[in-house]
Amino acid sequence: MSLSHKFQDVEENGEMLVAFINSSQPEKLREVKVERQALVDRHLETKKTVTQILKDVAQIEERAGQRLLNMEEQKQHRQKELEDLEEQLQRCTAKSQITDSEIQFLQTELESVRNTERELETLQNEVHEDTTEVIPSAVYVAQVYYLITKIKWEYDMQPNILKGVHYGPDLATPINIDTSVRSRSDISDQLWDFVSTEW
Repeated sequence: MSLSHKFQDVEENGEMLVAFINSSQPEKLREVKVERQALVDRHLETKKTVTQILKDVAQIEERAGQRLLNMEEQKQHRQKELEDLEEQLQRCTAKSQITDSEIQFLQTELESVRNTERELETLQNEVHEDTTEVIPSAVYVAQVYYLITKIKWEYDMQPNILKGVHYGPDLATPINIDTSVRSRSDISDQLWDFVSTEW
């Protein structure tokens, strides 16, 4: 039986219970109504908070990954420039007619590239340090969400695709949602339908 059917059964039983209490104990009925509304309010607030946190974690991971990729590309580009300049310097040094000014220019250029490479390595180390602090906490938060929702996400998808698997008590259900054709509330409702109300 799906979670929605279970929830519907609980609602029907709750309505029968309220009718019974209403017929015999009005004060008890009011207490039950207040407690039931408080439970619904807590559920909605928790749903909103968890959805926002999941979105924030995905954005942090995406930004950190992009920064690392950019730094690696720049480092490779600078390394290629350095190798080209070193090769050019060796060729020029082998020629006896090369002038001192040309040698000086090439050495200056080589030193400039080396300085730039050192700066890039420093920046890359800083990004790596930031990543080692942010990503483990993000992984921890993601693990907490998995324990609550039982949904394991795939992160290497297009920005408008939500893809993953919900591991229910009896079977695993694939999730594949195109966020460009559905509203956020519909997506949120569908995902929350997977989450057990017994926790």
